[in-house]
Amino acid sequence: MAQVTARPEPDDRPRALHGRTLDDRAALLCSAAGSAGLVWLLYERLLPLSGLLGFLVVWFLSFLALYAAVTAATGDRSLLADRVWSAVIHVAAGVVAFALATTIGFVFVKGWSALRHPNFYTQDMSGVRPTSPLTQGGVEHALLGSAIEIAFAAAMALPLGFGTAVFMTEVGGRIANTVRTVVEAMTALPDILAGLFVYAVLIIGLQWERDGFAVSIALAVTMVPIIARSAEVVLKIVPNSLREAGMALGATHWQTVRRVVLPTARAGMATSVILGIARIAGETAPLLIVSGASTFSNTDPFHNPMNSLPLYIFTAVRSGEPLYVARGYAAAALLLTVILVLFAITRLLARQRRVVR
Repeated sequence: MAQVTARPEPDDRPRALHGRTLDDRAALLCSAAGSAGLVWLLYERLLPLSGLLGFLVVWFLSFLALYAAVTAATGDRSLLADRVWSAVIHVAAGVVAFALATTIGFVFVKGWSALRHPNFYTQDMSGVRPTSPLTQGGVEHALLGSAIEIAFAAAMALPLGFGTAVFMTEVGGRIANTVRTVVEAMTALPDILAGLFVYAVLIIGLQWERDGFAVSIALAVTMVPIIARSAEVVLKIVPNSLREAGMALGATHWQTVRRVVLPTARAGMATSVILGIARIAGETAPLLIVSGASTFSNTDPFHNPMNSLPLYIFTAVRSGEPLYVARGYAAAALLLTVILVLFAITRLLARQRRVVR
């Protein structure tokens, strides 16, 4: 008599969606390889098609279809959706990272011939022609001008931005809602309008000469709503229990704001300052209107034109001279490095704030 073996009971335990088994990795790699071979055969050999971009798009679509079929054969609908959307999101993130890396790499490669010379950082362009060798001239005047203009813009924007944020969070009411609407609208305001406003009011209306302080005013107009909006978010996350504790101890409302709320939000407000500075550091549109280009160093923002890194980059790249274009790319690499450092500091401060809380 034949012996009948009992069939194993089906495993009803839910499968972990975020874990990767050997079968999952094999399905992913084999789907990618199989779709690549199939698309290469059809796209490059059988069909009259060519081109790298088209090949990659068709390969990705074929990979999704094959990967979905393989996953559906071994899993349920939730696993299929998780795997397909995970592949789409990872590829999208890879495309963005690739675009950023190639942009940064292209700028540094094009500007390396000027970046490797020490005079690029310590000399200005006074007396230097666009066709002069890269061992002559530099961006010292533009770097100094950007630092002065940003410093004056920050000095004007910080009290206005922080004061607006405190008013919106601590005072409230109908007027605060109106101010919030205006701030949100100014956040999306084209930067060239700030330059046109300063040009029409100061330079044309008041006969003000084009100088660094006019640039600082235009940059401050752009910087104020950024600081106000980000500082408002930081102040809102301060627990109300701290405000209530301060007022319960006999402090007035403004004493509580000054001695409790603002110190608690100090790291977040520093982050908003760095974000605002990083935003205006690369602005070009206001500079083209209210600032005159110069080739010499100028430390007086109230007299004579004052150059800056964005304006220097614009002038150099559009000149058409290979050596001057190389200087422009080198200045762009320098500006890009400064902005990346500022954003890295912002992330570091934000991470420390999360750890403290």
